[in-house]
Amino acid sequence: MILEDLDWEVRSSGTGPPLLLLHGFMGRGSGWGAHAIAFARHFRVIVVDLPGHGRSDIPGDPAQASIERSADDLAVILRRSDASPACVLGYSLGARLALRLAVAHPGVVRRLVLESPSAGLATDADRHARRAADEGRAARLERDGIEAFVDEWEREPVFASQASLSAARVRRLRAERLRNRPAGLAASLRGAGRGSMQPLHERLAEVQAPTLVIAGALDPTGHARATSVAAGIPGARLEVVAGAGHAPHLETPATFRSLALAFLKEDSAA
Repeated sequence: MILEDLDWEVRSSGTGPPLLLLHGFMGRGSGWGAHAIAFARHFRVIVVDLPGHGRSDIPGDPAQASIERSADDLAVILRRSDASPACVLGYSLGARLALRLAVAHPGVVRRLVLESPSAGLATDADRHARRAADEGRAARLERDGIEAFVDEWEREPVFASQASLSAARVRRLRAERLRNRPAGLAASLRGAGRGSMQPLHERLAEVQAPTLVIAGALDPTGHARATSVAAGIPGARLEVVAGAGHAPHLETPATFRSLALAFLKEDSAA
């Protein structure tokens, strides 16, 4: 779907109330896999490839990949798809984007699930430091290529708990990461990193949609960020998943899906 100067890959499956799924950095819409299939038994599932990922365009200007621009684009995509208001579920980068969407376009979000979210970085100094770090990552990606970048990324401490995944799942996850285009990931790092997004800490109370926040118990920093987000959103629920780190949907898929589905189906059960 073309929006101004950017072409988004948008796909849907299933019938019922609309549910938008937003993947994390280095992912793509198809990476929701079995979760999307299960959700499609109850919802009309809409998956997108975020700017610079999958089959969506590589932004010529990193600002085209920003959290703010992407949230505006997603609001248009949902309306054009006759899918507004929609339930929205996002993971990590996708959770930051889902949160922005709920704040900036409350009328398009019916229910909200945030997996390992962040409201951004609160201070100028922290944002500056993160932008510098992401610029370094983007430069190494452009210089050394995708395989070296994925090697570096998989050594990040936040993903240590993924060592418990099966060998087959690790191979599939790595193959998905290697399918990315260096220029696309570099644009995402520069445009949509936590140092580049407008912080939302002071706007969490503006979220109107019923909200579920999911965090992994083995991700202490992410757990703290998720707790802060949940505390700021009126009526939000926090679920901390034992045995999972930054990505409960990968590490404890049955528990994650059970939590998300039960919450998302509350509207229809009411």
